[in-house]
Amino acid sequence: MDTTAINEAIKLIRTSKYMVAFTGAGVSVESGIPPFRGAGGLWNSTHPIFLEIEYFSKKPLQSWKKIKEIFYDKLGDAEPNRAHEILSQMEKRSFLESIITQNIDHLHQKAGSKCVYELHGTYKQLVCKECGSEYDLSFADLDFLPPICFVCKGILKPDMVFFNEPIPQYAKKRSFEEARKSDLLLIIGTNAEVLPAAEIPEIAKQTGSRIIEINIKPSLFTHTVTDIFIEARATEAMEEIGKGLYL
Repeated sequence: MDTTAINEAIKLIRTSKYMVAFTGAGVSVESGIPPFRGAGGLWNSTHPIFLEIEYFSKKPLQSWKKIKEIFYDKLGDAEPNRAHEILSQMEKRSFLESIITQNIDHLHQKAGSKCVYELHGTYKQLVCKECGSEYDLSFADLDFLPPICFVCKGILKPDMVFFNEPIPQYAKKRSFEEARKSDLLLIIGTNAEVLPAAEIPEIAKQTGSRIIEINIKPSLFTHTVTDIFIEARATEAMEEIGKGLYL
């Protein structure tokens, strides 16, 4: 790992007045959560059709069985790693204003982060496709599928963005606002190959933000918007940054 890049990143973080973090699957891989794409990705072994909104609408039971197997049987046991924890500590110490995440795993909140915008929703909440009622996951018994709405008896859906579904408007609006307000954007563990997530670093750069990128290999951003590239695992780099900030 490049210690010069780490030291330069620490200097930028110390002098930043409004830093925002932008995270993807790479920040949670070391918590045992596989990414969707790339080496070891879910889509290498599982067809993504069960996460298409049209398929879910036609075959909710089949879709729910796969969703439970892949997400709910695993995510509940996942724990935040050092990258999540250090981001939480950075927020407490006022180094960090907010986190924009593409992850649905709720690990930032579990680590103690308060200001988190979930671009792709969360597995921790369910929503009724008929009446729009929202439920915390704890209200559902996933031993009986598909889960049913208490209000209208409609089918509940995980409140995460399926293929061909729009991004939640509030999360998108606030994420873009945070990117524009930032003077420093910390990218961790994402190539952001899908829209609108891919726009966030571009928006931040256009409004004058400096960009620190932590990824295990160069991304689409590295040679376009990134100012400091740290080629490392999220926990490795964040541990060193945390030490430099006395966290």
